[in-house]
Parts: sequence; C-alpha cells; structure tokens
Amino acid sequence: MEVTNEKSAMLSNYEVLNLLNDIQKGHNKQKKMHTNLATVSYEIVQYLEKTACAKQSPEVIANFMKALEPFKLTKAEKLQLLNLCPKAAVEIQLIVEESEERLTEDQIYQLLDIVSEQLPGAEEQVEMEAEENTNEEN
Repeated sequence: MEVTNEKSAMLSNYEVLNLLNDIQKGHNKQKKMHTNLATVSYEIVQYLEKTACAKQSPEVIANFMKALEPFKLTKAEKLQLLNLCPKAAVEIQLIVEESEERLTEDQIYQLLDIVSEQLPGAEEQVEMEAEENTNEEN
C-alpha cells in the first residue's frame, strides 16, 4: 500500500501499527527521539498489538475490502468496519450512515458474518475487551 497524498490518507489500525513498529526499529539509528513522542508511540503500539489489527495482513485487508464491495459502503465506513470489527447489529448501525435506508436486516447480519470470517483475531478482541471491563469494575 502506498500513500499518494499524505494529507488526505485514512490509515487502518494495521497500517498505523506497522508504521510505528518501523519507526521504533529505526529509533536506535536516530539521535534521541522526543520523550513525549516515544511514549505516545509506545503506548499506541502496546494497545494496537492487543487488537485484531495485529493479526491482519495486506492480503486479509484486500480480501475483506473485496467482500464488502456488494454493500456500496463509503471508504470511511469500510475503514471503520476494518478497525472496529463490530460484533452486533447496533454497531453496524452506528458505523454505516443512514443504515436503515441503505441496508436490510439480512445485509447487516451478512456484514457481521464477513467481519467474523474475514478478520482474524476479531473473536479474541471481544474476549479481551470483556476481560478489561471486568478488571475495571473490580
């Protein structure tokens, strides 16, 4: 994947994770990185490595985008589906603008099936989020 116009690009979590990992690998070659930037980069990488994007690849993303073609979604909606890996119909309704007019109930459940089948780690992410919520309550 190549960014043609840096100011108008939308990046997936997978692309951000790869970019930050590349920056951190090159960090030793540079002089001293700003402490705040290094901290933010570290925190983002730690978070993203626990999400489904850590198990994605360019092939997985390409297959996922191809599977979404029949739904006539915008680029931003596709990106949100990729990044958020929705598990419930209400999440799809929040992601897809005017979903009541644009999608049938069957199509919403088809989207959920595509997310669970095409994106590796989506199920594990649900378990991790549930575990974090339990820990926060205690």
